[in-house]
Amino acid sequence: MTMIRCVSPVDGSVYAERPALSFDGAKEAVSRARKARKSWARRPLDERVALVLKGVARLNEMGDEVVTELAWQMGRPVKYGGEFKGFNERSNYMAAIASDALMPLVIESSADFERYIAREPHGVVFVIAPWNYPYMTAINTVAPALIAGNTVVLKHASQTLLAGERLARAFHEAGVPEDVFINLFLDHDTTSCLIADSQFDFVNFTGSVAGGRTIERAAAGTFTGIGLELGGKDPGYVMEDADLEAAVDTLMDGATFNSGQCCCGIERIYVHESLYDAFVEKSVAWVSNYRLGNPLDPKTTLGPMAHRRFAEVVRGQIAEAVAKGARTLVDPKLFPQDDGGAYLAPQILVDVDHAMAIMSEETFGPAVGIMKVKGDAEALALMNDSRYGLTVSLWTRDAERAARLGQELETGTVFMNRADYLDPALCWTGVKETGRGGSLSVIGFHNLTRPKSYHLRKTS
Repeated sequence: MTMIRCVSPVDGSVYAERPALSFDGAKEAVSRARKARKSWARRPLDERVALVLKGVARLNEMGDEVVTELAWQMGRPVKYGGEFKGFNERSNYMAAIASDALMPLVIESSADFERYIAREPHGVVFVIAPWNYPYMTAINTVAPALIAGNTVVLKHASQTLLAGERLARAFHEAGVPEDVFINLFLDHDTTSCLIADSQFDFVNFTGSVAGGRTIERAAAGTFTGIGLELGGKDPGYVMEDADLEAAVDTLMDGATFNSGQCCCGIERIYVHESLYDAFVEKSVAWVSNYRLGNPLDPKTTLGPMAHRRFAEVVRGQIAEAVAKGARTLVDPKLFPQDDGGAYLAPQILVDVDHAMAIMSEETFGPAVGIMKVKGDAEALALMNDSRYGLTVSLWTRDAERAARLGQELETGTVFMNRADYLDPALCWTGVKETGRGGSLSVIGFHNLTRPKSYHLRKTS
């Protein structure tokens, strides 16, 4: 029997383990979800909405346990609490817009014809969730999928093994039928085999580019709908008219919060030459104030990375950049807790360029490179010089200028004077190797349903 294990970054111990389901066992579970889908879809929309919101509320009641489990599983300090603010905001927004988003598009309603386009649930939606924000990323699809009338099968990352189990428990205790929302423990091979066997009607995956390619290969020829949110290398651009203090505070937080393990975290920064020196100086001071340590200590502000192998990637990128001429500016003596393992000190690099992995490949850790630019044209070319495209953070007092740049930027979201945030009213999407599809907003509901046309000719 294959065991799926969560090795805690806190101390390297096995924090949790669960037996992986066999292919046949998983198929039996999915068949239950398939049998339950029509009765769930026939329930009134307001009843489905109410049950989902009760599930959200029930998870909030488990807050103390959730926060502690997250610290042990992936290293986020208990000081910051759970993910409840974003979790609730996204769930509540999708519940609030459901009636309008799922309403039929009426083309004609006359004495002669009823012509309209309805939204039909796909059926069984498979959600493969990541470890970095295990509740917020899962709820992006779980809540609207259930509200729209789909049944949901959830598979969580091994690093946050308990998150899916707890989420399903909360929803079941709130009254969502067990066969309508099923959490499964699966290894990678079984996951791929289930997709290849057309067990699901829609698959949503958040994770690595390599993982996305595996999902696409498994689904090839099945005509299963797929939504993918993959890698990122999100840039920030600080223009000459930016609010310097606000830019430093937001961009440094965006680069290092959650130990830099954020899908839309800031991974490279371009600063106009007139503000460059001041921005770098203030950024180093900002980052140097972190307290690295055990995430269970309420005084800790920067926990370990989720796994030592993730920290090794960041250390490797820093070392490669320094070997090519970059300079590190954060004094390592300020962070004696950096143990060469999962505990990793934050770092800022200058004298960087795009020949270095720190400026071109996903880092997903608390390290960021900063480059000086002469103006918009140079910054635009550098921001677009990436195989990823999730978000861009522009810093200026001129909204029209930001919008003009946004039209030229190859990205899913353009922020002005903000970063590292997911607005549930806007579609969360990406371009290039960041993925395909989109979640949340009205479009999120449309991606979790299919159009069904009705052309009803009346006779006297």
